[in-house]
Amino acid sequence: MRLWKKLAWTGAALVAAILGGGAVWLATTPPDLLRVGDGYAAKIICSNTFLAGRDPQAVLSEDVQAPGNPALTLIRASVDRERGLVTARILGLFAPNYALYRPGLGCTSVPDGNLEALQAAALPAVHPVSGGDALWPAGDRVDADGNARFTKLIGDPDLSGPGMRAIVVVKNGQIIAETYADGFNKDMPLIGWSMTKTVNAAIIGRLMQDGRLSFDDSDLLPQWHGDERAHIRLGDLLGMESGLAFNESYGAVSDVTRMLYLSPDMAALPASAPQIAAPGTRFSYSTGTAVLLSRLWMNKFSTPGEAIAYPRNALFGPLGMSSATLEVDEHGTFVGGSYLYATARDWARFGQFLLQDGVWNGQRLLPEGFVGAMRTPSKSSNGSYGRVQAWLHGPGGAVGELGLPVDTFWMQGHDGQSIAILPSADLVFVRLGLTPSALGYRPQRLLQKLLEETTAAPQSASAAPN
Repeated sequence: MRLWKKLAWTGAALVAAILGGGAVWLATTPPDLLRVGDGYAAKIICSNTFLAGRDPQAVLSEDVQAPGNPALTLIRASVDRERGLVTARILGLFAPNYALYRPGLGCTSVPDGNLEALQAAALPAVHPVSGGDALWPAGDRVDADGNARFTKLIGDPDLSGPGMRAIVVVKNGQIIAETYADGFNKDMPLIGWSMTKTVNAAIIGRLMQDGRLSFDDSDLLPQWHGDERAHIRLGDLLGMESGLAFNESYGAVSDVTRMLYLSPDMAALPASAPQIAAPGTRFSYSTGTAVLLSRLWMNKFSTPGEAIAYPRNALFGPLGMSSATLEVDEHGTFVGGSYLYATARDWARFGQFLLQDGVWNGQRLLPEGFVGAMRTPSKSSNGSYGRVQAWLHGPGGAVGELGLPVDTFWMQGHDGQSIAILPSADLVFVRLGLTPSALGYRPQRLLQKLLEETTAAPQSASAAPN
C-alpha cells in the first residue's frame, strides 16, 4: 500500500513538473503557431472594435473563434480603450501578441511588443471626407423606392448565403437594393481582405496617371540590384507573375501568416524571397506581393507622411469613400493585400469607379487601359487572374459556366467578400460577410437572379458621376 502511495505521489510530482516545465516553456519561448493565433485575434478584435464599433467579445467569439481552428477557442483577449490596445493570449496567459489603434491609420499588429515607439510615432493629419445629403454616390442618400423585387432577392438567405453581413446592388449608377445582417448597418466599415489588393493596385494606377510609375519599371529594390530579381517588372508583380517564392497557405505558420502576424516589417519577407521562376512564366497568388507593391509605391514619396496621406488624397477623397481606412504595419507600410476597412456603400463606390473605367466626375483618375488590364488575363494564370490584381471569375468557378456576361470581373476576399463588376450590364454587386470557402457558397446564383430582374425591368438612366 505504501508503494502505491509512493508511486501516486511520484506520478503526481512528475505530472506537476511536466506541467510546470510546459508553462515555463510557453511563457519564455512560445511556438510561433500560438503567436500567430494570438496576433490574428488581436488584430481582428482591434479593427472591429475601434473602426467598426463592435463589441470585442462578440468579435472574439463570432469572427475569431467560430469559423474554424479549435485552438482559437483557447484565446482570451483584453481591450484597453484608453490606449487603443488589444492584447491576446492563449488561455489568457501565453504567447501574447498585440494590436494598437491610431486614429486615421486603424489598427497595427505589434508582434515585437514595441508599443511605446509606435504610440510615439508622428501621424499625419487626416482630413475627413464629407458625404452630405446628395444622392449616392455623390452623397449618402439612397432612393430605392419601387425596387422591392430586388430587396426580396437579396433578402433570401438561400441566395445571400451563410454569414452574409452586407449586400449592395448598383444599377445604372444608383443603389437599387441593399441589406444588412443583424448587428451590421450601412455606416459600419467592414474588412475586404484580399479585395484590398485591387484598391492597392488602383493607387498604383493613380501614380501611373501622374507619370511616376510604369508597368515596365524594373530594378525595383536596392537589395535586388545585380541579381536575377532586378529583371522583375512592376507589371510582373501586378499580375502575380514575379517568380518569387511565397507560401500563401493559411493553415499553419507559413510565409503569409508569418508576415501578417510575426513580422514588424511585412515587406521585408517578400523583398528577401528567392526567385524560383523567370518573371512572367508562373502564376503564384501572393499577399506578400501586394505588400511589396505598397512598399514600392510608397518609396516614390520623399517623406512617410506624404505616402501615408496619398490614398486619401488621390483616391478615397475624390471618390467620396469617407469610411475607408487602409491600415499599416509597424514600419508604416500599408498592408495592401489585406487590411482595408470600408462601408459596403464605399466598397460599391470603388466598384462603380472601376465600372466607369477609372473616371469619376468627368475626371480620368486611372490611365486609359488600366482597368482593361484588370480584365485581361495574365500570361500564366490560365485565364483566372487579370494583369492588375483582379479575378476574371467569381468564387468557385469561371464566368462562362455560370452564364454571366463575358466582361464580368471580380474582387475577392478569402472569407466570402466579393465585388462583381459587369460593365455590359451597368451593374455592380457587393457582398461582404464571414463565409469561409469550405461552406461552398457562390454569389453567382444571386447575381444571375438580379441580372434576370434588371433585364426584365430596366432601371432609369445612369446618375453616376462618370
